[in-house]
Amino acid sequence: MTPSRGMFTACCPLILASSSPRRQEFLSQLGLDYRVMPAIIDETPAPGEAPECFARRMAATKAEHIATVFPESCVIGADTVVALDGSIFGKPRDRHEALTTLKILQGQTHQVITGFAVYMQQRSIKEVNTITTLVTFDTFSDDILQSYIDSEEPMDKAGAYGIQGKGTFLIRSITGSYSNVVGLPVNAIVQVLLRHHLLQPH
Repeated sequence: MTPSRGMFTACCPLILASSSPRRQEFLSQLGLDYRVMPAIIDETPAPGEAPECFARRMAATKAEHIATVFPESCVIGADTVVALDGSIFGKPRDRHEALTTLKILQGQTHQVITGFAVYMQQRSIKEVNTITTLVTFDTFSDDILQSYIDSEEPMDKAGAYGIQGKGTFLIRSITGSYSNVVGLPVNAIVQVLLRHHLLQPH
């Protein structure tokens, strides 16, 4: 059997400024060679900062942090937040907070906002944007939510759930990009890379 080949080739060194295995998987599925260099930054929202503004700022800061050190590379930064009524729900600090978050999101339609940035200092490329997906949760008993928390999956996920894993049962519907909810708006990023000739078909 002939091995499958990647769809795209990067036209320059490519760096993902994130340690997220889910973001890495998306780039790998496209057949791209890239380096992983997580940016270590302060990820605390500013007082009164809107979720979309926070996601944009985090993505841009991550990309800029790495692009300054590697000016000849194309750097992708991303940050995903879950928001409801203007409040940001990050990764739960403990199991109690995970349960509280899931109970708040139940029966509601929340926003999953991913800020993404594409920086290449050598070519003065600085693109920053956000993509928003609407996610509607169904309603479940505390016992079921606790059973999900016992799986440990919610503990490293914004909003205390993973759409690509066990947490998919929580979701009644989504409107918008699925990959955005996982953590990377693949369509939007590919379009930016193609527009700047940073990517080409294999």
